[in-house]
Amino acid sequence: MSTGSPRGPRLLDLYQKYLDNQDSAGFITRVSRAYTQGTLQRLVSHANPQIRRAAVLALGFLGDYEVNGVLGRALNDDDRTVRMLVENGIRSVWARAGNDEQRQQLGIVIRLNAAQHYDEARSRASELIHSAPWFAEAWNQRALAEFAMGRYTEAIRDCHEALEINPYHFAAAAGMGQAYLQLGNQVSALECFRRALRLNPDLEGVRAQVARLARLIEDR
Repeated sequence: MSTGSPRGPRLLDLYQKYLDNQDSAGFITRVSRAYTQGTLQRLVSHANPQIRRAAVLALGFLGDYEVNGVLGRALNDDDRTVRMLVENGIRSVWARAGNDEQRQQLGIVIRLNAAQHYDEARSRASELIHSAPWFAEAWNQRALAEFAMGRYTEAIRDCHEALEINPYHFAAAAGMGQAYLQLGNQVSALECFRRALRLNPDLEGVRAQVARLARLIEDR
């Protein structure tokens, strides 16, 4: 890894202060004043894991969808804390594509899914996909609704679209695996789960599924 920017130690001070007081708003304000998004992205490859932690935390709070690739690759960082911070932050980044109105529409879909109003969530997600077909998280949210409604083939299709747009979307890969399981296709499910693990090696539930399916298929 590169040594990164000489401004890294300042970020480290801000990160330590955040760890001490858990003041996320203060951390966001101070980092945004001192660093550009581009500099933070470069610091994700710093040799010091503490600086990498600070950089990915900041990008999770502040980064727009352009940081998705940097954070996606950091899901395989050597440092477990970096990976944990990235997994938390990248999900927020996925929702930051599009303009304000499209992000608001996505928020409605997410809340509808959380409230188990799946039919309305699917309808709202379809409207968003029609206006913003490049919005990967809209496809993923519609897949979640379809899965909950037992529409597994449609969920697989939408997970596939999400991954075509956002190749780091480990949740879509895992969701596609679950849908294939519901359809009784263990081979395709195993392939999807392995893809999810390649993207995010800390998905322990997915890892257990991989081990179980591999044994089942081998024992046939």
